Amino acid sequence: MTDDSTGLSEALLLWPRLEQGIATLINLSENHTFRIDRTDGGKAIVRVHRPGYHSRLAIESELAWMQALRRDAGLFTPQPLPGKNGALVQQGQFLGQTRHMVAFAFEQGAEPQVQDDLAPVFRQLGGLAAQCHSHVIDWSPPQRFERQVWTGAAILDPDAIWGDWRAAPGVAGPVRATLDRLDIHLRGQLAEYGTGRDRFGLIHADMRLANLLVSDGVTRLIDFDDCGFCWFGYDFGAAVSFFEDSDTVPALRAAWLEGYRRYRDYGAEHEAMLDAMVMLRRMALLAWTGSHAETELAQSLHSHFANGTAEMAERYLSTGTIDR
Repeated sequence: MTDDSTGLSEALLLWPRLEQGIATLINLSENHTFRIDRTDGGKAIVRVHRPGYHSRLAIESELAWMQALRRDAGLFTPQPLPGKNGALVQQGQFLGQTRHMVAFAFEQGAEPQVQDDLAPVFRQLGGLAAQCHSHVIDWSPPQRFERQVWTGAAILDPDAIWGDWRAAPGVAGPVRATLDRLDIHLRGQLAEYGTGRDRFGLIHADMRLANLLVSDGVTRLIDFDDCGFCWFGYDFGAAVSFFEDSDTVPALRAAWLEGYRRYRDYGAEHEAMLDAMVMLRRMALLAWTGSHAETELAQSLHSHFANGTAEMAERYLSTGTIDR
């Protein structure tokens, strides 16, 4: 009998071979992500989308780019599984709401950890980022294509995509004053840097450790749910999410650049903006901790993340680098 402790059993009827599967929640961040253990011993992944975040067209656009990367560039990307009606995006009931859902083939691998030797992972991750960026420069998206645009305003404004950083826990007094200065500084840097075709385009935008699978020394990229139009360097900023202030970041930045330059040029002008991208991502995550307070990850950050962000900001504003 199907275990309905997750409230997902009715929705699993939408896909062949998943009808009697057992669902186990493996991640709750932007969406609910479940591993499905099928009755025949196989596995699949079902992603239940957060309501009000992505439209059906936006999810279809994400899947279209993933499939194009696999087809055109030969990159590993997660393989979406069609439902019984042939569509890749399904609608089903979950927690009393109609939600968009996508099923994916299960892939082997483990999430790398902060305490690991991450240099090999970041070297490969830089190469993956470069190949994604090279692909998108020459790619013609489908006529109907919709993905969010991660501009400075879309991250820093009060109505930002992930919420208002000013409303995040711990943003008050001197912390708020420091972050206001950082906000102004980043906006000026980004405006001067610009959004030319050689530096701004469709990117993964969430290449953090939780979205990587490592198997037999090979790093694979999963979860394109936040892909959108942004600066190419933001992919590095996202890669060091939640440990941006670690002493390991300079070496990981060097490894990422080494891997990137094997596939695509990355000039000094762009390299000089990488720390700005780390700070921009950090501000996005700060906003996220407030707007996603129901998640365990956000709750674990509430006591210190704003203070840590302000400390990074002070160092960055005074020295031009995030390095200690």
